[in-house]
Amino acid sequence: MSLPSHSAHASSERRLRGLYRGLSAADRDTLLAFAEFLAGRAAAAPISIPAPEPIPRPEEESVIRAMKRLSATYPMLDKARLLNETSQLMTQHVMQGRAAVEVIDELEAVFARHYQRLCEACE
Repeated sequence: MSLPSHSAHASSERRLRGLYRGLSAADRDTLLAFAEFLAGRAAAAPISIPAPEPIPRPEEESVIRAMKRLSATYPMLDKARLLNETSQLMTQHVMQGRAAVEVIDELEAVFARHYQRLCEACE
């Protein structure tokens, strides 16, 4: 089972909120009961998160190539959720002259941390 993208998830959530607001109190209760039923059913069927596909880190690697490598290593991660942290690190490298090796080390930690959170959320 694949996970929906962040934007698709947000769009569905907005749509659901709009529908919910238009319902009577009794229909809202029914919708909540059905949502709880579905959530319980989903909890019974755990989502299988694929293992990362490790790609060896080259000795000489640019930050851009590292981002591509890590994206390929962790294809199951929602890149939109990584954007804030990864763009901050990229900015530190490009605008502030932070060493590529240091930034890549941190990028690897960011991707690993997001993968761990994804696995924990699906347990």
